[in-house]
Amino acid sequence: MDSVTLLALFAIVIVLLFDYTNGFHDAANIIATVIASRAMQPISAVVVVSLFEFLGPLLGGTAVANTIGKFVDLSGMPGSLSLTVLVSGLAGAIVWNLFTWWRGIPSSSSHALIGGLVGAVVLAVGGEHVVWGFVELCHGHVTGVMKVILALILSPLVGFGVGYLLHTVARYAFRAAHPRLNRHLRLGQYLTAAGLAFSHGANDAQKSMGILTLALLLGGFIPSFEVPFWVMLACATALTLGILSGGWRIVRTLGFAIYKVRPLHALDSQLTSAGVIFTASLVGAPVSTTHVVATSIMGIGASEHPRAVRWGKAREIVTTWLITIPASALVGAIVYALIFAILNRGQT
Repeated sequence: MDSVTLLALFAIVIVLLFDYTNGFHDAANIIATVIASRAMQPISAVVVVSLFEFLGPLLGGTAVANTIGKFVDLSGMPGSLSLTVLVSGLAGAIVWNLFTWWRGIPSSSSHALIGGLVGAVVLAVGGEHVVWGFVELCHGHVTGVMKVILALILSPLVGFGVGYLLHTVARYAFRAAHPRLNRHLRLGQYLTAAGLAFSHGANDAQKSMGILTLALLLGGFIPSFEVPFWVMLACATALTLGILSGGWRIVRTLGFAIYKVRPLHALDSQLTSAGVIFTASLVGAPVSTTHVVATSIMGIGASEHPRAVRWGKAREIVTTWLITIPASALVGAIVYALIFAILNRGQT
C-alpha cells in the first residue's frame, strides 16, 4: 500500500473523528432548551435527537457538502502533500472543539473547520490555494470562503431577529392562556426538537461529507467530486454517536446562562433554529448551530425582558466566535509544521 493511499485512509479516519467531536460538541445546542424547560429528561432528549440527527444527513441533500469541499483548491498538488494539509486542518478543528468543550464554551465547529483548513493550506502552499471569493463577491457571485463567512455571520443575526419576532407574536397570542398550556408546549417540543435535530444533521454532517469526499478525490478513490452514499451513511453514524455521547458542559451555558428558559421560550427557540438552519442547508450555506441557537435565545429574551438577558455571557460567547477561525487556523498551521518537520527528519 503506497503512502498516498495510507494518508487517504488516515484522512478518512480523521474526518470521521471530527464528525464525532462535532456531534459531541453540538449535542448541547440541540438538547439545551429541551432540558432547561423540563420538556424531556436528558436520556429521552438524546434518544429523540439522535434518531433525527441520523436521518438529516441521509435526506438533507449535498448542497452544503459541495460548498465545503470546494473552498480550498488542492488540485495540481502531490497527493501526499494535499492529504497532509487536509489532515492538519482537521486536526486543528478537532483540537479547538475539544478545548472549547472542556471550557464549556459554545463555539462553532464550522468556524473551527474553516479556520483549521485555511491555516494549514496557507502555511503549506500559500493563500492562492484558498478560494477566498472576494473578487467574485464584487461581481455579485458568492463562493468560497466568502460564502462560508457570510453564512456564518448572517445566520446569527437572522436567528436573533426571527427569535425576537416569533416570541413577540407567541406572547401576544398566548397572553391570556392558562398555565396548563405549558404541558402542551412541552409535548410540542418533541416535534420541534426533532425538527432542529434533523436540520442540524442535514447541515453539519454535510461539512464532514464534503471533506471526506475531497479526501477520496485527492487519494484517487473517486474520479470526480460526488458524495457517495456510504460517505453519507458514515458521517451520519459518526455525528449520531457524538450526539449520544453528549456535551453536557455546554448545556448549562445555553440552557441557563443566557436567559431563564421556560417552555414557550424553548419551543420558539427550536422553531427559529430549525427554520434558519434547514433553509441554509437547502441553499448550500454552512451555518453554525451554536450561533443560531444561542442568538435565538438572546432574541427571545430581548423581546420579553432585555435586562434579564445575561449579556455578559453573550459577549463571552461572541468573543469566542470571533477568535475561533484565527485560533483554529493557528492550530492547523502548527500541526502541519509538526508533520512536515517529522517527515523531513525521517528523510535526513
